[in-house]
Parts: sequence; C-alpha cells; structure tokens
Amino acid sequence: MSENFPETLQEVTEGIELLQGAIPDLMQAFGALGEAASEEAALSPKVKELISLAIAVSVRCDGCIAYHAKAVADCGATRAEVAEAIGTAIHMGGGPSVVYGGAALRAFDAFLEDHG
Repeated sequence: MSENFPETLQEVTEGIELLQGAIPDLMQAFGALGEAASEEAALSPKVKELISLAIAVSVRCDGCIAYHAKAVADCGATRAEVAEAIGTAIHMGGGPSVVYGGAALRAFDAFLEDHG
C-alpha cells in the first residue's frame, strides 16, 4: 500500500489520461456517470464523497482512497466526518478495512494540508 497519496493520485490521473486516449467513448461515459453521481440532490456532494471514500476503504483500492480523500477534502469535510465514514467502512469490512481505514485517514490528512 502506497503512503504517498499525492503521488498515488498523480498515477491515477495519468492512468485515466492513458485510458482516455485508448478508449475515449468509454471514458467519456464513465466521466459522465461520475458527474451525474456527484451532483447535488438528496445527498450533498460532500456526503457522496464520504460514501465513496468509505467504499474505497472497503474494497481496498489505494488509488480510489487517494482520489476520494482529495475530493472529500476539496468538499470541505472535517477530519471527524472522514473518521466516522471510515468507521462505517470498518464496521462493514472488518479487519482489512481497519488497515485501509488508517491509510484513508492519512490520505485525507495529506490533502487537508492544501486547505490550510
């Protein structure tokens, strides 16, 4: 598991760019899905990003944790909100979610520094 989450996010971004060149129609559709899923509706974008981060912990995806930790920081989530979302992931995911939950909190902390 990587602990340099800004670097992991850069690798994710580079991978997305590669895929956009190789399969542009599919990636455009995937991007549209992401935009639609994150729009303000019954749940705020911040709540949706907290859910996404918790799912990233549950499925043990380093790149997903980096991506959604930055997004949740950008949405203005507090550390306490992130910790509670991670707690829910741990409840649903057991021991492996404890390992990735710690990583997700460190990732959020790394991106929180960008927000003062």
